[in-house]
Amino acid sequence: MKENMVIWLQAFRLRTLPLALSSTLLGSFLAYSKNHFRFSVFILASLTTLFLQVLSNLANDYGDGLKGSDSGERLGPERVTQSGKVSLKGMRIMILIFVLLSLVTGSALIFNGLNHFPFYTILVFFLVGLSAIIAAIKYTVGRKPYGYMGFGDMFVFLYFGIVGVCGTFYLQTGYLDPWILLPASTIGMFSMGVLNINNLRDIKSDSANGKKTLVVRLGVKTAKIYHAVLVLSAVLMSIAYTLVFFRSPVQLLFMVTLPFLMIDVRNVMQNTVPLDLNRELKKLALTTFAFSLTFGLGLVL
Repeated sequence: MKENMVIWLQAFRLRTLPLALSSTLLGSFLAYSKNHFRFSVFILASLTTLFLQVLSNLANDYGDGLKGSDSGERLGPERVTQSGKVSLKGMRIMILIFVLLSLVTGSALIFNGLNHFPFYTILVFFLVGLSAIIAAIKYTVGRKPYGYMGFGDMFVFLYFGIVGVCGTFYLQTGYLDPWILLPASTIGMFSMGVLNINNLRDIKSDSANGKKTLVVRLGVKTAKIYHAVLVLSAVLMSIAYTLVFFRSPVQLLFMVTLPFLMIDVRNVMQNTVPLDLNRELKKLALTTFAFSLTFGLGLVL
């Protein structure tokens, strides 16, 4: 039983959860800065985000294992489906469990946050929630998974950035401020950067197995330039939002993360050993979480 739990924790890939929480955290901080915050919404949004991220990780493990993409050449963490530690049937059952968990907490979140809103608003959010579940699965699962067609970056930007931050903000405040798109895009682009590092690391095995990620399509050199553009553009967007709503120097607290972001860009640009990108992936994910925390605290302190 203990061994089974260890295997499932490996499949859940808990180290990806701080990055997923970054959007919910920042959306709630932004709402608090506008004098709106509901703890129940924050908790339900966080749970839903965590369940969706684990669902995505499980579906990715299952889809790549089913297609044979997790070959011996892959440099990332071991996948439990490919290694035979979990059967395809067992993985399908666990995926279903997390679909149900996401539906339960997501529905509770929508009705808790929008209980006084018209039915069509609730319906729109429910459909967005369903699309997030489908997107989490379809990244690598199905006949035409979008992760194998080079569209992963676009979906990461949409769901980790725009939907995650703006959706949380709306559920807290009851309205949408267009300026929120700037910090939402920042988190979205940092998240795209994490995916880009992942795909740079795995370009050899992905290319060999027909997984045409954006990195495979662009090539290593262009993908590194793309990475630098993502990170630098994200920083500029956060600075732009801060300047528009500047009230106090404490809002510049997020600047403490800039050296780490610049080091990330340098290390990715200079990398010649794909395996070393595992460290950069973890660092950028944690830096994104730190950015959300410091940017948010700067707004409310």
